[in-house]
Amino acid sequence: MVQAQPQLRTFDDFLTHAETADGYYELTYGELVEMPPESDDNLFRALRLYEALKAVVDMRQIRLQGIAIAMPGQPKNRYPDLTVLRPEHPEQMRSLGQAAITLEMPPPLLVVEVVSPGAENHRRDYYEKRNQYEWRGIGEYWILDPVVGQVTVLSLTAQGYNEVTFTGEMVVKSPMFSAWQLTAEAMLALG
Repeated sequence: MVQAQPQLRTFDDFLTHAETADGYYELTYGELVEMPPESDDNLFRALRLYEALKAVVDMRQIRLQGIAIAMPGQPKNRYPDLTVLRPEHPEQMRSLGQAAITLEMPPPLLVVEVVSPGAENHRRDYYEKRNQYEWRGIGEYWILDPVVGQVTVLSLTAQGYNEVTFTGEMVVKSPMFSAWQLTAEAMLALG
């Protein structure tokens, strides 16, 4: 017997359902769309980035994949590979009872996506997520693209995201994290 999927309309509906769901889902036009598991290489890159960010950000503000961020438009939520929270977010999430950032909360400081191979993944990370993260007011969005060997830093200005791309031995410059000293090559490395 096939069980009917619940009709979910809001991020709050999604959060209620997510408490009992296995895996990661995005809420798109009222339907839950299961996200495929992340590749081990991408998880490792995010973990290395987490370790490096601890030198410039309080580790309580850094989260690996698993935090749901409410978004304008569709889908209604995203799970970035890495998120740097604002100092007030951990307490707000404790009050909420879930690892989630609602639209009523201020946006995170930084989100990072590691691009997986394939045209669909490229389009989603470079265009769809870029637009949603910009609309959400997220201060910086970093795209780590091991396929093309570059790190793109998008910093929010009054006119929208300003994009700067780094490759090879170029030190990645972050307007928000001025003490950041890793090169693009180091951020993309697996070893």
